[in-house]
Amino acid sequence: MCAFSSRVAVPSASDSASTKASHAEVSKGDQTMGIGAIIGNSAAEMRAAMAKSKHSVMLVMLYVVPNVTRNLIAYTDPSHQVLGMPALSPTMNQGNIAKWRKKEGDRIEVGDILCEIETDKATLEFESLEEGFLAKILVPEGSKDVPVGQPIAIMVEDEDDIQNVPASAAAGGSEVKGETSSSNQDAKSEDRAQETSTVNINTSDLPPHIILEMPALSPTMNQGNIATWRKKEGDKIEVGDVICEIETDKATLEFESLEEGYLAKILAPEGSKDVPVGQPIAVTVEDPADLETVKNAVTSGSAVKEEGKPVEPDVKNETGAQKAPVKRISPSAKILITEHGLDTSSLKASGSHGTLLKGDVLSAIKSGIGSSKVSSSKEKAKPSPQVQRETTPASSTGTKSHLKKEDSFEDFPNSQIRKVIARRLLESKQNTPHLYLSSEVALDPLLSLRKDLKEQHNVKVSVNDIVIKAVAVALRNVPEANAYWDAEKGEVIPCDSVDISIAVATEKGLMTPIVRNADQKSISAISSEVKELAEKARTGKLKPDEFQGGTFSISNLGMFPVDNFCAIINPPQAGILAVGRGNKVVEPVVGSDGVERAAAVTKMNLTLSADHRVFDGKVGGAFLSALCSNFGDIRRLLL
Repeated sequence: MCAFSSRVAVPSASDSASTKASHAEVSKGDQTMGIGAIIGNSAAEMRAAMAKSKHSVMLVMLYVVPNVTRNLIAYTDPSHQVLGMPALSPTMNQGNIAKWRKKEGDRIEVGDILCEIETDKATLEFESLEEGFLAKILVPEGSKDVPVGQPIAIMVEDEDDIQNVPASAAAGGSEVKGETSSSNQDAKSEDRAQETSTVNINTSDLPPHIILEMPALSPTMNQGNIATWRKKEGDKIEVGDVICEIETDKATLEFESLEEGYLAKILAPEGSKDVPVGQPIAVTVEDPADLETVKNAVTSGSAVKEEGKPVEPDVKNETGAQKAPVKRISPSAKILITEHGLDTSSLKASGSHGTLLKGDVLSAIKSGIGSSKVSSSKEKAKPSPQVQRETTPASSTGTKSHLKKEDSFEDFPNSQIRKVIARRLLESKQNTPHLYLSSEVALDPLLSLRKDLKEQHNVKVSVNDIVIKAVAVALRNVPEANAYWDAEKGEVIPCDSVDISIAVATEKGLMTPIVRNADQKSISAISSEVKELAEKARTGKLKPDEFQGGTFSISNLGMFPVDNFCAIINPPQAGILAVGRGNKVVEPVVGSDGVERAAAVTKMNLTLSADHRVFDGKVGGAFLSALCSNFGDIRRLLL
């Protein structure tokens, strides 16, 4: 549980006029409220602050528990609470108010549904953890993109206090939030500054040196992983030498030195993950005699991270001590207690006024606390005490083994490439209107051409090489399909060249090297280039210009037992062709004499996924028609 606090001061009668005038908001009568945000490092410090204050003070607590976050901002005079937008899922940072279940003035009980909130996952219900009356709705029904923590409503304990809620309460809540977030940002900035300064400790006393920072090796790169250090501490470095290999969001690239010198200190060791661009990773010197001086004066980046680790257990211990006995149980917590047969007397509540939250129960289940008790309903169903004594241990053991089974899993770290792929594919499906068009083509002419090239000209090409050429020629003949959507201008932008991206599976993720000007190259040239690019992709040696760009993509799963599939568009491209395997089918074929006869034909399914903002039915149909013509008369590709 993390806590931040806000002090709301109500001037006493003895306050001077200047003191009263300094307060932020003045309402009717004696209801003068001043709002100032302060950050309390501990409960003891907050109690000391309250004791010194001349005004009434209440604490604002932010309870953070697994899967459930509740923001409760409390003010005084009259006693009321400002409810903030809750974080109802781990990835939620904003939400939409879908519907208010309660109206202003309604009575609210613990567990009542206040409103329905549309998150990034689903529409969920926001339960009340307090009794009272809904005095004011600050965010109306239908509001979009409300940030987590922003005040959405005000509750009061007494119905008579509804009319006394000051109009400035909403502004005050926003002010508290703003000041708190500002303070948090300042604290984070100070932490970052402190970390940077710790890395460069005693730099004023160092001999002439250069601090190497994590470079931005691609336009979208904001962090990287240190894959391998090619140079060791003490090694001589020449201009152009590769110092280390850095795994970016696209590939593993080499970091070349622009200066001569010696590698004095490695600040980010091999295997370091998510190193921000601009963070120091190494120190070089000009004179080898200065190596030891730098080693002794500079602290590595790993030591900086370790300094902050002991802080976390202290916070957890402190928050654990603040948990209170159970006085109330939220509805979601009751369900979990019933399902797992937990003993509520052994559970600790972290909610306000001793409310047991869903997160408290989940934590208890994970740690195995309270799992020895069987629910009362199950006890009643058992026939006799003897059977009960025999069954209870078995049930308890079964429950524990079930919990252990649920917890038995292994985490596999994702590479930077897979993280970017996941993010971009999600963005593509969410933001790009996909249009799907399918067609079958006869594969026999292509297989015949491939066989002739091998036997007559000793040229080995794959089916995919010929597909690339066929697609490139079709894009050249239908230029409307070789375009992309410019979101800023809101219009279709045609592409000058036909650059085909080829999906290549690697251990680190899917890469898309590009065959540029594919419509102008021969099939044998395409084949050689694809082999070279695929090998670079698998070893992580692709250069940025070899995988950035492209006007159209091809994904071929014909080597697997996949008949057809729909691929996801690779933005900002407007189309991708999914190629399935070839299958033998029997269908009527017109012979040279004009008579139809049954014959075995190899068919291949092609599915086009297109951006509907660029491809309408006419453009998509024209492209597939041109592509099918190329497969029907495959030798035209040699022209």
